[in-house]
Amino acid sequence: MIWRPALVLLLSSAHAAAAVATFYIGTYTDHSRSQGIYVGTLDTVTGRLGALKLAATEKDPNFLALSADHQFLFAALDDSVESFQLQSDSTLKSLNKVPVGGSDVCHVSVDHTGHDLFAASYGGGEIASYPISAGGKIGPRAELIPFTGSGPNPQRQKKPFAHSIYPDPLNAFVYSCDLGTDTIWIFKLGPGATLTPANPRCAKVPPGSGPRHLAFSADGRFVYVANEMGVSVSVFSRDISTGALTLLDTESNLWPGDSIVGDTGAEVVVHPSGKWLYVSTRGRDTLSVFAIEPDGGIKLIQNVPSPVEFPRSIGLDPTGRWLIAAGQKDDRIAVVKVDPATGHLTLTDTAAMVGSPVCVLFVPDNLLTILQ
Repeated sequence: MIWRPALVLLLSSAHAAAAVATFYIGTYTDHSRSQGIYVGTLDTVTGRLGALKLAATEKDPNFLALSADHQFLFAALDDSVESFQLQSDSTLKSLNKVPVGGSDVCHVSVDHTGHDLFAASYGGGEIASYPISAGGKIGPRAELIPFTGSGPNPQRQKKPFAHSIYPDPLNAFVYSCDLGTDTIWIFKLGPGATLTPANPRCAKVPPGSGPRHLAFSADGRFVYVANEMGVSVSVFSRDISTGALTLLDTESNLWPGDSIVGDTGAEVVVHPSGKWLYVSTRGRDTLSVFAIEPDGGIKLIQNVPSPVEFPRSIGLDPTGRWLIAAGQKDDRIAVVKVDPATGHLTLTDTAAMVGSPVCVLFVPDNLLTILQ
């Protein structure tokens, strides 16, 4: 084989770049030292963190999402969504800000073409969608859909509480977790960020579970829902043609016999290999590892103490070798090692201070995924 100098240089550069992964941190700025969105780097060979720096000044930029081309970042604010353009130094330039309608906007996501933005309003119990321009600006709101209903818990489920919203891997359907009604609402995604109720229009988790976030299996045929109030994960099979979800099982984040009093489930992520599922639990502050079975089912194989207090968010780096946990109450992020053979977690001494972190978002790197 003849190696052209340009190709050798490209591969050498790619290998060098592959050792560093960039991530952004969403935060709450009220009553904390945070000033907005932060950016950091992780050495994917050693697990060491680079220095964190302020990427954009903003009030309560909590949950974050990236466009498909990684040129634009979107943030959920208290009552609106904001678009930013990534700069060459990884800082963020604000492009525009658009109101959602309800309060406590707690989640945003972007479709896989980068053309549509979705937001969930916890306080308003509703979701919204927007087209995204070629220049990354958020267009006029296309949909504002209020949810209806309630749940069996009179303290927390008197009305809908939309907690998250996600496009499916095939970009055909959108799913929203409603903590207040124990419902996963399902919509067909149409042109211009339009949303039409699917048939069936929803699926249910066990009563009183309070669905919070979800993650898709690698092939999109299964959906894993983190239940905040139930401190559990519900497993659904998914019909990719209709979007319908069928509940298969619900497994606790904790070992048999453990009380869930004072605990709440938080984030759920699937390992890049598709073999393992990771869930954070607040209260007792643990990180749980589930093995994903060939039939899509899950089995709890490990629980480790969280290295941060109140782990509201966890993020896996693109290599799947490291997990970063964000501690909302102790103003820290911490690095946890992932065993590539078993999926098990090992705590490290690597951590950094940042005010009230609530979202960890890695920038995917296609070259890194191919070369590793």
